[in-house]
Amino acid sequence: MSFALQRNTITLQGSAQIVAEYFQYAVNNILYQRGVYPQETFDVAKKYGCNLWLNNDEGLTKYLHAVLQQTKVWLEQGKLKQLVLVITEADTKEVLERWTFDINTNRDVLEGKGPLPDKPEKEITQEIQAIMRQISASVSFLPLLESRCLIDILVYTDSMDAVPEEWEDSDPRSIDNAEMVALRGFSTKVHAVKTMVTYKQQDDVL
Repeated sequence: MSFALQRNTITLQGSAQIVAEYFQYAVNNILYQRGVYPQETFDVAKKYGCNLWLNNDEGLTKYLHAVLQQTKVWLEQGKLKQLVLVITEADTKEVLERWTFDINTNRDVLEGKGPLPDKPEKEITQEIQAIMRQISASVSFLPLLESRCLIDILVYTDSMDAVPEEWEDSDPRSIDNAEMVALRGFSTKVHAVKTMVTYKQQDDVL
């Protein structure tokens, strides 16, 4: 019984690892489903009870690893507010899609007040699985990306005394007259994550 209870107890560091791992799989599967990178640059991975995809391009893998390592640190510090995957047209630099992950941190856990929350790992996995299925189904309503695209990742945090030198300021990369679709969220009871996609409307074709 004590072993089961221990597994259900969510620490700040454990929650940060869960959320960072979610970002890794969510971003990779968005890139796969949206065709931003060729299908042959992805390997299948079994995660959350689903067949998901991880990109094996060395440059992209290195970039995502660096981003996610830093966001994990900010998650543990309770500083991360939002992560945004931006997809832009390569030639025009026009923003076509913004995949936004809003993060809310349990302040009591962050400040060490009260007991650590309990939540079964299976329940968290099921919540994330539902989001991954929605990402896979997003191709049914998102406009086809017909041109070569690039990506960028924006991170919004609480004010900090020092920012790593490899990070730089950016404009919001917003989309005018955009459509927005909210996906499911998940919670570890330490971090709550809401996911949504904003995309450029297609011009009506007569």
